Amino acid sequence: MRRIILYIAVSLDGYIADSRGGVDWISGDGSEPDQQGSYEAFYQTIDTVILGRSTWHQITTELSPGQWPYPDKQCYVLTHEQRPSGERICFTDRPLPELIAELREQPGGDIWICGGASVVRQLMERDLIDRYWFTVVPVLLGDGILLFDRREGKLPLRLCATDSANGMVDLVYERIREAHH
Repeated sequence: MRRIILYIAVSLDGYIADSRGGVDWISGDGSEPDQQGSYEAFYQTIDTVILGRSTWHQITTELSPGQWPYPDKQCYVLTHEQRPSGERICFTDRPLPELIAELREQPGGDIWICGGASVVRQLMERDLIDRYWFTVVPVLLGDGILLFDRREGKLPLRLCATDSANGMVDLVYERIREAHH
């Protein structure tokens, strides 16, 4: 079965965007400028991208205007706006658990939860994320959009990999699933 993977950059103090919603702070410390980090290797393992409308808007207007950065992946943009879907980009208002359940059953690679925070929170509330992959960026923002909000109960995770490049640290955790007897 395909895994649902949250792969996301986060500041040392837990923010995924600054107070203006910007992400221009996502870069290393310059100590290893030739090291690009884990993104390219991660990107090869997925074939589906899920993102919210705000993240899609930021990608198409600020981060990569005029050129969609995931042309070889099937992308689902979660929105209530009526937009025409294309061959590789599907705008949908389907309930997220229903979409995830359908995608898990299809053959293919892993499914990347690209953002934003509200999509992540919805998936966490329903315990639908299998792997949490954080790239911790060496910056303290002090304010902005927090990745995690308050939630009920604990969520046990197992560390399965670490890496570092250019001052950024990857922490990869898998969800510990209780065995049912």
